[in-house]
Amino acid sequence: MIKLYDFLSCPYGQKVRIVLAEKSLTYDLIPVDLAQSDHRKPEFLRLNPFGRVPVLVDEDTTIYDSTIINEYLEDEYPEPPVLPAIGSSAMRSRARSFEDFADTSFTPQIGQLISEVAKPEGERDQNRIQRLHQGVERVLVYLDRELQHGQPFLAGEFSVADIAFAPRLFVLSHLGIDAVANRTNIDAWMKRMMERPSIRTLQGLEADPVCPG
Repeated sequence: MIKLYDFLSCPYGQKVRIVLAEKSLTYDLIPVDLAQSDHRKPEFLRLNPFGRVPVLVDEDTTIYDSTIINEYLEDEYPEPPVLPAIGSSAMRSRARSFEDFADTSFTPQIGQLISEVAKPEGERDQNRIQRLHQGVERVLVYLDRELQHGQPFLAGEFSVADIAFAPRLFVLSHLGIDAVANRTNIDAWMKRMMERPSIRTLQGLEADPVCPG
């Protein structure tokens, strides 16, 4: 039985849960309460010495880092795939590049914005909020351009590229950012993603400053 150690509102754990849902894999979800510092306890650090969620345990195999976990799941449980077909090297590279971009640029910016907005109004750094809004807007403009010409998903078929953006993309409205305003390609992309049960499970999860990504 697969075990997933996770904090429910953490975007990187959500990435993994989307892939598990896409592959119809059953697993035991073991909550790790970051607010209570569960990730710093010795029993958790034995699983991941960096003290971060998510961590996946599959029989005798323990993996941490959401990207590596999803690569493992793709290798071990290849159907249905969450990467373009083997042989499509360019598209597989494109999917991985977008996943990395989401993880290192988009998701952290949203996390910083969540943390700033969560502060009492008088303590918020409005200049920082404005800079973060501008940074997110630049990413949205880029994504809208990459989705032009009727491309349904970022790497052709639904893949880890789209999955990596989904957790934070769908909380933007809580932060005063309209992702689809004057961006018809993103609007259509988000609607296509929302047709998938794995993505719909994200709905109702609020942006959480405890796990800003």
